[in-house]
Amino acid sequence: MSYLVNLVLRDRPAVVVGAGRIAARKIGDLLEAGARVTVIAPRAAPDVEAFEAAGRIRLQRRAYEAGDLAGAAVVVAGTDDAAVNVRVSEDARRAGVPVNVVDEPALCTFTIPAVVRRGDLTLAVATEGRCPAFARAVREDLEARYGLEYAEALAVLASARGRLREAGWDNPRVQRALSGLYHDGLVERVRAGDARRLAELLRAHLGPLAPDV
Repeated sequence: MSYLVNLVLRDRPAVVVGAGRIAARKIGDLLEAGARVTVIAPRAAPDVEAFEAAGRIRLQRRAYEAGDLAGAAVVVAGTDDAAVNVRVSEDARRAGVPVNVVDEPALCTFTIPAVVRRGDLTLAVATEGRCPAFARAVREDLEARYGLEYAEALAVLASARGRLREAGWDNPRVQRALSGLYHDGLVERVRAGDARRLAELLRAHLGPLAPDV
């Protein structure tokens, strides 16, 4: 059983070895996390070249070499050459750098879950690398169930949490109040776009500390 974490990669260096279609998705995820991405591959897929053209990545069009991982905070290998993937995994382990080799859990020190993002809300599905296709299928179910209203609901709760903490409420009291809002229909009122009923719900739970909506 793995231990799930969220890596903070903003402004930290990431190395991706490989620049095909699958690697392009991993590069996009790293860029979304704010990482500074270097890509190493003799050839690049159009999506990867587009990242380079936009100035979002550093692309080195050459084969992987020893020393390419120096200073990296995280490494992803996604080449179509099994021997290269093994070398990247071994080099990363020796350097103490977290490494993911796409679709090769035995070569990884971390795996990447299938995720659904709704603003700052992230829902993750992992199968310990046993069946990524199943994780993707469950992710599709979550995408259908959890719409964009969850991003707005989170923003409302985050605003309320800030007000409650500033007012001196302790953590258990804050958690009870926010949990009560969620279970009493916060998301449904956000989804309906009914500002009046949403404001009523917030005032019922938070009184004068209710944030504006």
